Parts: sequence; structure tokens; C-alpha cells
Amino acid sequence: MPRVGHFCLSLKTTVKIKAMTKTLLLIDGNSLAFRAFYAMYNQLDRMVAHTGLHTNALVAFNNFFDQVVEKMNPDYALVAWDAGKGATTFRAKIFDDYKGDRQTTPPELSEQFPYLRKMVDLHGIHSYELPGFEADDIIGTYSKLAEKAGLKTTIITGDRDLTQLVTDNVSVNVTKKGVTELDRYTPKFLAEKWGGITPSQVIEMKSLTGDTSDHYPGVTKVGLKTAIKLLNEFGSLDGIYQHIDSMKTSKLKENLLNDKESAYRAHELATIRTDAPVELEMKELINQPINFQELIPFYEELDFKVQLAKIHSMQKAGMVGQDQEEEKNVQVTELKAANLDHLSEIKNYLTVYFQTDSDNYHTAKISAFVVGNENDGYFASRDLELLNSLVVRKLFKGDLPKYVFNAKELIVLLNRLGLQINNLDFDFLLVSYLLDTTDNDNQLATLANRFNVFLESDAEVYGSGVKFKIPENNETLFSHMANKASTISKLHDPSMKKLSDHQQAELYRQIELPLSKVLASMEINGIKLDQAELKKLGQEFDQRIFELEKQIYEEAGQEFNINSPKQLADLLFAHMKIPPIKKTKTGYSTAANVLEELAEKYPFVGLILQYRQLAKLNSTYVKGLLEVVNPDDSKIHTRYLQTLTQTGRLSSVDPNMQNIPDRDEEGKRIRKAFVPSHEGWEIFGSDYSQIELRVLAHVTGDENLKKAFESGEDIHAATARSIFGLSTDQKITFDQRRRAKAVNFGIVYGISDFGLAQRLGTSRIEGKEIIQTYFHEFPKVKNWIDSIIALAHKQGYVETIAQRRRYLPDIHSKNFNLRSFAERTATNTPIQGSAADIIKIAMIKMQQALDDNHLKAKMLLQVHDELIFEAPKQEIDILEELVPKVMDSAVKLNVPLRVEAHHGVNWYDEK
Repeated sequence: MPRVGHFCLSLKTTVKIKAMTKTLLLIDGNSLAFRAFYAMYNQLDRMVAHTGLHTNALVAFNNFFDQVVEKMNPDYALVAWDAGKGATTFRAKIFDDYKGDRQTTPPELSEQFPYLRKMVDLHGIHSYELPGFEADDIIGTYSKLAEKAGLKTTIITGDRDLTQLVTDNVSVNVTKKGVTELDRYTPKFLAEKWGGITPSQVIEMKSLTGDTSDHYPGVTKVGLKTAIKLLNEFGSLDGIYQHIDSMKTSKLKENLLNDKESAYRAHELATIRTDAPVELEMKELINQPINFQELIPFYEELDFKVQLAKIHSMQKAGMVGQDQEEEKNVQVTELKAANLDHLSEIKNYLTVYFQTDSDNYHTAKISAFVVGNENDGYFASRDLELLNSLVVRKLFKGDLPKYVFNAKELIVLLNRLGLQINNLDFDFLLVSYLLDTTDNDNQLATLANRFNVFLESDAEVYGSGVKFKIPENNETLFSHMANKASTISKLHDPSMKKLSDHQQAELYRQIELPLSKVLASMEINGIKLDQAELKKLGQEFDQRIFELEKQIYEEAGQEFNINSPKQLADLLFAHMKIPPIKKTKTGYSTAANVLEELAEKYPFVGLILQYRQLAKLNSTYVKGLLEVVNPDDSKIHTRYLQTLTQTGRLSSVDPNMQNIPDRDEEGKRIRKAFVPSHEGWEIFGSDYSQIELRVLAHVTGDENLKKAFESGEDIHAATARSIFGLSTDQKITFDQRRRAKAVNFGIVYGISDFGLAQRLGTSRIEGKEIIQTYFHEFPKVKNWIDSIIALAHKQGYVETIAQRRRYLPDIHSKNFNLRSFAERTATNTPIQGSAADIIKIAMIKMQQALDDNHLKAKMLLQVHDELIFEAPKQEIDILEELVPKVMDSAVKLNVPLRVEAHHGVNWYDEK
């Protein structure tokens, strides 16, 4: 079989003219296997072959071959592995506790190692291990042999120890993220990275610092910075000890003397052998052709459908031998007036996909559409007039289940064309989101790959960024769109089965799918913007910004760019001699929190803060809103992102209506420009009171917390009474309530004693005492937190009250900060996510109530825990009774839900 390069769609079909210098690729197999496993650890329970074998490391390792090895296309290649289980290396004989604290390899990874080695072999690369030696020593030895033979060598590893092998002819590529993003270490890069250190000094550096991952010590309390400083001065470990007597008496000198034996032992352990008794000759490392005959059944055993699809595509293109039956193209027919009747023959289900030329489907041009299914074929057209035909209207409004990708977008696009669609049954975008909220890439091709279904991405067909263009050629466009529609159809069964297996079908059917229709209606309706009011406010802001600029320049004694952090820092800390608070990599910080602290002592800094606030309001909200208002109806039509956040909360873009300011008076004035669509109407708002704390009381079942809500007392005041030991007749101070509020919300977000102390401006000891008192008064809260964290460690995810899952890939991380964050997330997600579930259910029920009562009122916005409506004045009394009733009863909790309602002539006065 002719050499065709490594497995990838970009394989070369012409002879590659290579430089005279030949190349060797050396891969650290064990290091990359572990990296691959943890890079896709969050996919562990989903990437399982039909045989029960976990495949996450195999998938990532295969991606490494696709994206990295193929580009290098070396002349020689070798994957080095550590010797198998039970093998003792020479380093273990030198130091009994070498790698002594290494955790055992996860069984889910251990079972993949034989398959990883087979994958390497089938890709034409030799695997090799040597008893008594590590993979590093094999790599070190072959890199030296290659250099003597005049080869250029590239080493790929996740271990920086191998950087000691760097020379002008040997580069070491260290994995940065996953297994495909790499830092390339050359002598120059190494010196820049580590303060002038040379490759040979890497060993000396490890001698001083030791290696926590390999569990051997160096010199006590010598870290990277100190080691570099010593080596820059003395050159080597020998140099340090040759000049030890001339060093000043210090703790460092004492540690160096006490740990001399340890340092030289570390030197021996850190040194990679370049003379290991390897047996393979260089000619045996020649990069061989891929063994497709065996690779195909290997991929079939692993259920690698994406990779199999790529091979079949290559076979069709004649790039590899054709051993199997050709895969049939998706059948697509151009839809015309003459063949419209064919659509009436479509049975069982209908897949619908519309192609637009931009993401904002409220304004995007609709380029084409495709309809059909796997059995009856697909029909595509650019002629939107065909959609008005009786056949299409009947098809869309008929009872056939509709399969789509982004139901909300489709509803909005059809509304623009005066069309409706019934029985939306399967939205793969929503289903894939519910199955895994951690990966919010909303591209069909990417999401399909999760199910081992291969689809060319839009970027591959249309280009991306400024190069994005819908093809003028019908065959290209229709074929890609039909492939997309076919992919949606194929994904129905496996994704819905997995949803059912996760007990999430009800979450999809009862909440997310109906919500998409509600959100589409809200987006279509939009909210009216009083442009004259906003322009008037903008003129006022412009004038005030001008006056502030003038005052700032006068007090500074010079003009400068107020918006430049560097120029501002120079003025404040160099020219005005104000003591800086915080330093960053680029200089002294002028971040908002820093300026707020300085403003307490320096009024001039307060002027900068006022300027920044007004400039932000003016550019982001005044000018920003005027730029996106629809000129036809003077409304803002935002887009709600239903599949973005990991907690299930909604967000919005174009513009972000959930960020319209509501705290300071200047920001609130923006809301005056949001008005009802009709004369004689008002804006009506209704928001949940303390919904997350009510959810906390529900899930924990804490009697004291439940009593606080049942009594109707302000929850923060009730908490203050509990943690400060106040009787019912004692008055609660403002500071006590503030502290109680910080604790209440801090507990929800898994705050630490240090975090609470920072928030309250108190000592860490007092912060700890307050949290301990809180848990003493509300004991079941602490019990619940401990149990939910334990559950997260056990199953790798947590759920909301509606079975919405959030996977926590870092819950088992060895990195304390990552693991701690995952544990805080495990605590917060069931609270915040359940609150999101509740308001989504409320929105669905609220829309139904408006329809059932035949009201003219319309739901306009959802902003966190609040719903915004517009309604005729004569319906306000009805809403004041109806909205709280529906929202209060949206979900039955162990504590009462409470809604506060307001109304006014605009969004500002509604409060």
C-alpha cells in the first residue's frame, strides 16, 4: 500500500519534496496518554464503546495523530512507553520512594493502554519500551543517536524534564492544553522562559528544587526562582558547592549544606540517560504507511464513527484503497414549483433546516432552506416564495413530528415569512445541551461529533470570519444543507435515548422545548425604545463627560488619555505620587476596585470613577442601544441564549438586556427609555423574592431556615437574629443585616471564611466564626453541603430539582484550587440551577395563563428572577392578581415562593 500520510482529511496525494535534513519524531507515550485521558475526562461516561470499553483517551490520542503528527509528517518516528506493570527502573533502585506518592492509574485509563499501543502501530509508528528504563531514557538515547546521524528531532511530551535534551537540532514540544496545543522549547525559548537557564542547567535546577511529581526532594525551601538565581551566579550544582564557603551565612546556605546529599541524589534522578541499551536501529523507525485494512475494523470495535466516515471519504476521493462499499451520498433534490407535490409524500417525520448569512436571525438574510427525511429524501431551494405554497404550509402546520436544530431560531425566521410550524418534536441543539452543559459550542458539526457522526463544519464549507460566504453554487450549498438535515435526523434516536437514560426527557419535553416557543414569542414582540428620550439622555451624558474631562485636566495639570490605563497609572502614581495598591504584569493597576479604594482618600480619583461610569453608560447603553434598535418598529429584539450557561440560566445578546443597569441612579435612567408599544399601556414587572435562598431551604430541609421564610420576616433580618443571638424584640442594625446578607448569599456560592472576611472587611478568624455560627443555627445546610460535595465526587456531576445536570470535570483534580472551585460549583449549581428551572416553568405557565385568559398583555423580557410585561391599563388589575398567583405556584417547594409586582409608564417607573 502506498504511503498516504497519517490519517487526516488533508492527506497529500502528490509527492512531497522534502528538505535534505530528515526528521525524527519521538513521542512520550505515557505522558500523552494521561494528558489525553484528563483532557476529555468530562466525557468519560459518554465515550464508551459497545463493548463497555472507555474511549476518551483513545479519542484524544487519535486527535493528536490527526492534528499534530500529520502536520509534521516525519521520516522516522517512535512512541516510547514506560516499562509495564511491576517493572523496576534504575531510579527506583537509587531512591526507594521514587514516584512513591503517585496515585494508581485509573482503571478507565488502564483498560485503554493496549488499544493506545495498537492505535500507534496501525498508524505506522513503532512502539517501544525498555525494562529498567523510563520512556524519557528511550527518548534521550534516540535523540542523541539521531543528532549523531544528522537528523532534526522533535520530541512531544507533557513532561518539562525532557527540555534538558534541547539542542539546536532537538526541540521539545510540551503539551499546554490537552494534547494538541504545544509550547516548542528551543535553547532560546528555554532561556526566555526560565531566566537564562540553558538545557544542561535543567538538571541542575531539578537537583535544587526536587520534583514533587516524581516524589524526590532537592534542597529545602529552594523553589524555581531561587534555583535560577543560584545557577545564574554559580553555573551548576558543583559550582554552588565549590563556592559555598564564600556565601553569606543564611538559612539558604544552611539548607544547601544540610541537603547536599539530597541535591546530588536528585541530580542523578533528574538526569535523562542518553546511553540506554536500546535495541531498535534507526532504520527500523522509518515512518510506515497506515494499515487501513486493520485500522477500519479497529475503529469499528471502538465505535469511532467519525473516523470511519473520514476514511470512507478518503476512499471515495481515491486517497486510500477501496476495501468497503462506498457510502451513499445524502439524496437531495432542488425544490421547484414543478415538484412541490413530492413533499406531500413525506411520512413519519419532517426535518427542517434554514441557512442564514449571520447569527442574528432577526436581521440575517435567509439564504436557503431544506426539508425532508432519511427515507423520502431531502429537498432544498433558495426560492423562499415556495414556502408560501399550500403544500409547504400544510406540511409545516401538519401533525408530522418536526426535527430541527434550534427551534427558537426557526420559529422567528418563519414568523418573518408569515409562516408557522406545529409539532416541534426534536431540537438537537437543546437535547445536546441538556446532555452536557460544560461544552457550549453550538455548532451542529461539533455537537454531532460527540455522537460519532461526522459532518463538515460550516467553516470548512462557507469559510469563517471575514471569509464567510454562502456558496453561489447550488450543488455545494444544497449538498451541505442536506448533510446537516440528515445529521439532525440521524441524531434523533441516539440522543433521545441518552436523554431518557439520564432521566432528562421530562426536562426537555416539559421545560426546555416549550420554553423555546415562549422565548421566540418574546423575541418577536420585542420591547419599544423611546429613542428621543435616550438621545436626550445621551446629550446630557456627553455634556457631563466634557465637563468632567475639563475638571480632570485642570486638577491633573496636564491633558492625558483618561481611557488609557498606562497613562492614568503614570499620572496617579508617578506624577501625583499617590501610593499604588496593586501591581500587575504590565504595571500598577487602575482597576475599578483599586480606584474605589483610593477615592476614599483622594477626591481626584473619584472624578476618574465618575468619568468612567458616565463614559461606559454612554457608549454601551445609550449609543449601543440606538445602534441595534429596529428602525421599522422602534423596538429592541434581543436574542435569548438558551444553551449557553452551565446552570441553566438564560442569557441574552444583541443586546444583552439582562445587563441594563439597575443599581445606581444614573444607570437606572437608561430604563426610562423602555416603554410600552401602545398608548394607554404600562410596563408591568414581577420578580421572585430571595428565590435562591428559598431553594436552599427546600433542598436542605433545614427547619430554622424554613421557619424564617414561613414567618414572612425579612430573611436577612431573620438570619441576623440567629447568628448574632438577638431576641425578637431587639433591633437589628444595618451592619448586622448587611453581614447576614453576605453570609446568606455567600453560603449559596460556597464562600470560604477568607472570602467572607474580604467581603465584610473583617478578619479571617471572625469570618470563620460567623460561618460556624451560621452552620450551628442552620445545621442541615452544612449537612446538605457536605452530602452534595460527596455525591459530586462519587458520580462526577450534580443535578437541579428538574434533573438538569452539570458535570464537574475538575472534581477529582489534584490541583487544590481547581478541585475547590468544582466543589463550590457542586454546592451552587443545584441552588442557582433550580432557581433557573423555576422561573422557566413560571414563564411557560405564565404564557399559558395569558392565552387562557385572552389577555392583550405580552411577556417582553426575562431578567434573572424577574419577568417584564406590557399591558393595557385596564388589564393591570388582572395582572396584579394573576401573575403572582401563577409564579407563586409554578413549583411546589417546602417553603412558599413569594413574588413582588410593580407597574409604571416605563421600565424605570415600574420599580
